[in-house]
Amino acid sequence: MSEAAAIALRDKLSLEQLDLDLFRAQNEATLGNRLFGGQVLAQALSAAQQTIEARPCHSLHGYFLRPGKVDIPVIFQVERIRDGKSFSTRRIMGIQNGQAIFSMDASFQVKETGLHHQMEPQPVPPPEALEDDRLVALRMTDLGPFAAWMTRDRPFQIRSVVPIDRAPTAKTSQAVWIRFSASILNVTTQQQLLAYASDMGLVSTAALPHRPNMPRDRLQMASLDHSLWFHNALDLTDWLLYVKDTPISHSNRGLNRGSFFDREGQLVASVIQEGLMRVAPIPDQG
Repeated sequence: MSEAAAIALRDKLSLEQLDLDLFRAQNEATLGNRLFGGQVLAQALSAAQQTIEARPCHSLHGYFLRPGKVDIPVIFQVERIRDGKSFSTRRIMGIQNGQAIFSMDASFQVKETGLHHQMEPQPVPPPEALEDDRLVALRMTDLGPFAAWMTRDRPFQIRSVVPIDRAPTAKTSQAVWIRFSASILNVTTQQQLLAYASDMGLVSTAALPHRPNMPRDRLQMASLDHSLWFHNALDLTDWLLYVKDTPISHSNRGLNRGSFFDREGQLVASVIQEGLMRVAPIPDQG
């Protein structure tokens, strides 16, 4: 069930070391032939973390270069760009069949204190007042080609602030509570799993303003780039509020932003992603 899916994902984040700064990852099972971008993002971070001690990641910036294939392990090559007194920088390349499918720069910092401010979270119902998205999807009869995807077993519990069987109340934003369904032993795994979660449902946020006039199956969507900043300590075994919005779409690309808040309203991470968003032609009915 959810815990089994969570443990399976957590195990996939432990990479096999092939040589100095060279790692091999195994892929999680999916319903299609393409790798989930969040998995590649999390595993690239895992590879970089294996070359650094006692410095948590504070930011990462990745590009999805080619669609990844589920049936081929990803090889991650890490380049040690710099190790300074406070910061370390790594460049990571994900490779399949000798071709780069993903590239990422990640920066790590020793813990420091300083000035602090943050934006405040919007008031929303607590997760205990909401139903799990998967349970809602299992009752729905109009999911069409997305039925198997929306009712699949998941490593994260997800509870949408506006239930998925209701029309969105906002044109450019959405919010969900998320929680990992198994134990997490250390900070590095917490960061890997948040990187994974940051790609969940983010690219489709750009479709929100177009939902009234554009069926989801007419849109071709894929992540192009992904930037993530870690601000504070986090605990994904407790609920985090993931607030997503889309400020603009243009040139067949949609821009999406996200903020993660813990139960106390502390902003623990921020994300920005641009995704491909093309409208497929209407099939010829003749």
